[in-house]
Parts: sequence; C-alpha cells; structure tokens
Amino acid sequence: MSSNNYSIVQLIEKKRDGKELSHDEIQAFINHTVNGTAQDCQIGAMLMAMQLQNLTNQEIASLTNCMRNSGEVLTWPKEWSSILVDKHSTGGVGDKISLVLAPALAACGLKVPMISGRGLDFTGGTLDKLQSIPGYKIHLNKDEMLEALKKAGCFIAGQSSKLVPADMELYKRRDITATVPNAGLITGSILSKKSAEGISSLILDIKVGKAAFKSSVEEAEELATTVLETSKILGLNTSIVLTRMDSVLGCYVGNSLEVIESVQCMKGKGPEDIDCLVEELGAHLLKTCAKVKSVEDGRLLIKNSLHDGSALQHFCTMLTSQGVDANIASKVCADPWSVLPLVPRGQVTTLKAEKSGIVVSLDGLTIGKTCRDLGAGRMVFSQNIDPRVGVRLLVKEGHRLEIGAPWMEVHHSSPVIPEAVRQKLQGAIKIDENKSNFAVNSCIIKVLSCS
Repeated sequence: MSSNNYSIVQLIEKKRDGKELSHDEIQAFINHTVNGTAQDCQIGAMLMAMQLQNLTNQEIASLTNCMRNSGEVLTWPKEWSSILVDKHSTGGVGDKISLVLAPALAACGLKVPMISGRGLDFTGGTLDKLQSIPGYKIHLNKDEMLEALKKAGCFIAGQSSKLVPADMELYKRRDITATVPNAGLITGSILSKKSAEGISSLILDIKVGKAAFKSSVEEAEELATTVLETSKILGLNTSIVLTRMDSVLGCYVGNSLEVIESVQCMKGKGPEDIDCLVEELGAHLLKTCAKVKSVEDGRLLIKNSLHDGSALQHFCTMLTSQGVDANIASKVCADPWSVLPLVPRGQVTTLKAEKSGIVVSLDGLTIGKTCRDLGAGRMVFSQNIDPRVGVRLLVKEGHRLEIGAPWMEVHHSSPVIPEAVRQKLQGAIKIDENKSNFAVNSCIIKVLSCS
C-alpha cells in the first residue's frame, strides 16, 4: 500500500494502542506532516502516543530515515567521504565547544559541515553566539557550503527549510505538547539532521547534571543506547561522551562574551574544562577517521592546533566564507573585545565574595537562567536576544576567595543591575570556610561508541 493511502487517524489509533508502526506507516505520518494534510492537533496526538507508548528500535530507525529524506540530503566530493564529521551537544550553560572544535578539526585535516541551531531557555545557541559577529551569515546555499569546506574545512550554518523539514515541523510541536523528553523522538531529531549533512562520523556530547537536559547518568545512558542502536542501523559511525553540566563551561556566559572566550581558547589560553572537552571530542573523531592511531595522539593533535594558531586561522577563514568582512574577521581573531557588541563599562557590575573560603560549587542552572532573564537567551524561538549581556566568572571551583574579593562580572543592558538579579547570582556561589582544598571532578564521565 502506498504511504499516501494511510489515514492519519488510523495511524494515531494504532500507535495509541501500543502497536508497532511499519516503515510505510511512519512514512505516511511524515508525509502528512510535511505536506500539511495533518492538522496540528493530529500531529500533537501522534507525538503524545509516541511519548506514552514509546518507539521500538525499528520505529526509531524508520522515523529517522523518513525525516532525513523529507528534504534535501547534502552530498560532497567522494574523496572526502571518510573525513566528513560533526559534533552535537544536548546543550549547556557556557557551551561554546562547537566554535572551537570545528576549526580545530579542520586544522587537523577533517571536513566539518555543521548545521547548528539557536538557543532556547538557559542553553545558549551556537548560531546566536556567531551572529554577534558583525556580518556573519548563517544561511548558506549548497555552493557556499562547498566553498567554505574547501577554503576553511568547516562551516557552521543554520538549518534551511529544505533540509529535514519534517524535523522542523515536529520540533515546533514537541515543545508545546510536552513531548520533548522522549528518547526516540530526540534520537530521530538529532540523527536525521546529522545524517542529512552527508557525514560519515558523529560525536554526541550528552550533558549530565543539575544544569543539563539529563540530570542523571542513568537517564543519559538510556538516551545514548538509543542513539547508538539507531546509528548502527543507519550506518552512521557514532561515539558518545557523557560530560558533567552542574557548573558553567568555561568562564563566560553570553553571546559576544562566549565568542571572546572561544578566540582565547584558539590562542592556547582557554580554561582547562573547555580545552579538556574540545580535545576529548576531537580526539575520538580523529581516531574514528584513522587520522591518528590512538585517542591520546588525537588529543595532542587537537591541543597543538589550539596552540600553534592553525585552528584560529581556520576559524578566521570560516568567518570570511560566511560573509564577515576580512578586516572584521581579522580583528575578531586578534582582539575580539574591539569589534564585538558589548555593554558600556559602566554597565558591568562586579560581585564580591561575602565570606572567605574555597569555592565548592557554582550553580550553572541559576547562572544560565539569570543570563537568559538579562536578555542573553529566549523562552520562545521568536524572541530577540541581546548579544552584549552575560556574565564573566573570575573564579572556578577549587579556587580560594577572601571576603570582599571579586568573583563575577555581570554585563547588563540596564544602567543598574536589578537587585533581584544581584541576589540570585550572589546565591549561585557556594564557599566553604572550613575546607583547605577541593578536588574538581573531570568533565568527562564516560565514552561510548557503536564499535
């Protein structure tokens, strides 16, 4: 039976009753969704049926395939087939890894066609950060993408209406139907977009902790298992790293501020947690593509690209390939403070420690949500953001502070920081007066792969 002959109501009924949908039936649901022959309430009903009854491995693989093939699938020169890679993160506070990792991988000989997204709620979006750079163009046609890969070895662009339109249609309903957390739907969304990029290898960074989508290792491992099993069926070589997300990644939160920190990382002056994560994710992709013999060799290769200027050069070339004037791109890479939109110095408020001791925690969720409320994030996709606002941490966990010492800079758009915001942020730091030292856990929890 042609997939066009399936009634949307019959498909909903079947999944509602806990029965497995065939590939053709899932194709029919995707067709109805993309073609506009399903009403909003019907798409929502099917999503809720999938949420409550869950999806089998075969259903997830079919859903992913049908979503990927709902639009354009990118193709690249055959000689690149083994070196086309990408990375995806489930999102976190201060997560600027893509800005550093993509050019670092390009400097190591890989090609990175990265289709990225905007931020929602307290998780910053890669595209929002990059659009704080004057002239940066997120919408590229196929020829522009190809040229960027040839010149820079990477691009970071937005999803076009032609690329996986089924995902765009489903995603905007998932958010308002409380069906975002389902592992099968998450897997379909991630892998449909990534496989449509035409890549051969993927690394997925699943954040775990108080400021993450998954709060426990067990929840993250459940999602990881689903992604790996689906990747095997699709023939996509996927590795997964579970990483901690209780605090802030790096020291800067906010769009312009995170570009500044990314440039610092590509000058070999990044914070330890950012360097660790970039090196770990990059090393596994280099090993998968046989660019190195071991993960340790891969870490060293990525680290060298951050210290010898090659990653920064690829980043600069990526900027010009995506519409940034060459003079501005050079200034961004030399002195980003001089060219990015920032608040006036009078609108930077310094918070000071209220007691002496060791910093034992910095509440990433509180910091992320407060930055969102200052204007660095959005609650709905149509909401504008202010690229200038955010925070700069002057300490990390394990540092010792004396009473009255500065620990955070708040960059705010209003002349004076609201007192409620000050109090929220002041409550985000926990200082232990009795500890003489404090061991900071590694940001890496566990690595999993298809092999």
